Amino acid sequence: MTTLLLHKPYGVLSQFTPEPGSRWRSLAEFVPIPEVYAAGRLDADSEGLLLLTDQGRLQQRLTDPRFGHWRSYWVQVEGVPDAQQLERLRAGIEIQGQQTLPARARWLQGDQQPSLPERDPPVRFRARIPTSWLELSLREGRNRQVRRMTAAVGLPTLRLVRCRIDLMDGGAALDLTDLPQGHWRSVSAGEQKRLDQLLSRAAPNSRGSRQRR
Repeated sequence: MTTLLLHKPYGVLSQFTPEPGSRWRSLAEFVPIPEVYAAGRLDADSEGLLLLTDQGRLQQRLTDPRFGHWRSYWVQVEGVPDAQQLERLRAGIEIQGQQTLPARARWLQGDQQPSLPERDPPVRFRARIPTSWLELSLREGRNRQVRRMTAAVGLPTLRLVRCRIDLMDGGAALDLTDLPQGHWRSVSAGEQKRLDQLLSRAAPNSRGSRQRR
């Protein structure tokens, strides 16, 4: 079994085959390993952690809405959040006629802000409007969900980076530690053990969970 972690750059599709006429690049430019596929997706204009595997069962398990794995994102937004906006993100927001599940949201200030290289192409800022970093964690992955949620509370997303995938309750996770942008690595022995434990778990009975991404 082959399982890899990739720090996907901006402008790259979560697939190995380019789309005809598309301005976006594909994973084939970054990962030379055959027969692996993304377990879950990141939009081309999003960055961050992407798991690639040749095991269909692992792909299915990580995207199965019954498990509701927490996925955490660093989100650079336009504006400065207040307590009410953060609480709305946590409680869930109606987007496209459907309520999102409760989420985790916090404002990253000072040393809490992520240390990331400048995006290529750079984010376009408006000189008179401040920006802030949030950490937003979701248990679902509806289309463009993070961007729709922050826009709904008046904090448009400027940059979106997935930083962590929680495998199970209790802290076992995959993250971007020691993984530069555009680089990939094989999972460690410890990470592989956690993935094997995930595969051995029975699916919970959860009718309310949703995940698509």
